[in-house]
Amino acid sequence: MKLAVIIPAFNEEKNLEKLIDEIHSISIQDIQIQPIIVNDCSTDSTAIIAQNLDCILINMPVNVGIGGAVQTGMIYAYNSGFQYAIQVDGDGQHPPKEIYKLLEKMKISEANVVIGSRFIQSQGFQSSGLRRLGINYLKLIIKIFTGLTITDSTSGFRLYDRASLEKICEYYPDEYPEPEAIIYFHKMKLNIVETAVIMKSREAGKSSITLLNTIYYFWKVSLAIFFSYLKL
Repeated sequence: MKLAVIIPAFNEEKNLEKLIDEIHSISIQDIQIQPIIVNDCSTDSTAIIAQNLDCILINMPVNVGIGGAVQTGMIYAYNSGFQYAIQVDGDGQHPPKEIYKLLEKMKISEANVVIGSRFIQSQGFQSSGLRRLGINYLKLIIKIFTGLTITDSTSGFRLYDRASLEKICEYYPDEYPEPEAIIYFHKMKLNIVETAVIMKSREAGKSSITLLNTIYYFWKVSLAIFFSYLKL
């Protein structure tokens, strides 16, 4: 069985080498693990560093954003015959040693999508109080539209099977992909579950979501969820 580890990367030159080393250090029985970096037209040395690492490198010709980068990696994984694909952010927040938890959850639950949640057991990095407030707000919104209780809707630490990969190839949200994708997967009648994981704070570099635009982010996400529900 083959697992593609999709790593969307924009200006992550300080994080990738350690992340790839950690991915290759894990061993999961009967699973062949292949890291795939999707360099989203970085302006730093991400591309140069990545091409010297033990990974598959996809260089985007233009910046397409997190949604486009993730979808590109997932399309590659699907067309290359991978049975599973997991998104692992390039900033080091998703420890590769936690991957086995998502695989085990998918096996016992027969889910199509498994989301790694930092809030189920409240261990590890928990984000800022303001962001947690926003995530709880999104939990309520998603509950209203889908009936699902998703504690960590902004988590990008997600495992997909072939059925969900096929749907991602057809469509994946671009601007606010993680919360919006839950609506899409639900409408496509995919089984979505969460499992507890331990995340870390960003290893290096700067987050794309700052304190100043957090409130604006969650307001825009809630609107995006609403319109996604109507149009999908």
